[in-house]
Amino acid sequence: MIGKKRKLGKKIDDLQVGESYTATHIIQDKELLLYLGLTNDANPLYIQHDYASQTPYHQPIVPSVMLFGMVSSIVSMHLPGPGSHILQHSIKFPKVVYHNSEVKFTIEITDIDKEDHHVKMTVIGFDVKGDVVIEGELEVCPAYKPKSITASSLENFF
Repeated sequence: MIGKKRKLGKKIDDLQVGESYTATHIIQDKELLLYLGLTNDANPLYIQHDYASQTPYHQPIVPSVMLFGMVSSIVSMHLPGPGSHILQHSIKFPKVVYHNSEVKFTIEITDIDKEDHHVKMTVIGFDVKGDVVIEGELEVCPAYKPKSITASSLENFF
């Protein structure tokens, strides 16, 4: 991988307060089954229609951690992007999300701390009715500018 260019997300100096990113996602049954299989989560509320129909939800719901995973993916892939890492989060899930629902997520930078190399962000997600299904705050470490591997390994030759 030496010499291969890897696209990293925005560095801390490239970010601005108020910068945001919005993504829409339809949560499909196959994604739910993959999540449940990967986590070995056998909660009947997430997949069994006969059980869920007897609850106040009336049908299976999407695990809240799966919704947060979608937020984490937005941070990792879009804002700040590849190379970033969520350090802390405080998230609420005020309304459940059902299978095959569409959720619109928006994350926004609210504060930049260049000294500690952290940014604070808000997240909010809405269902198709416009109801909030996820909201909270994140503390994120954006990508660091990589050091040159060839410069340090060949420094005796320059």
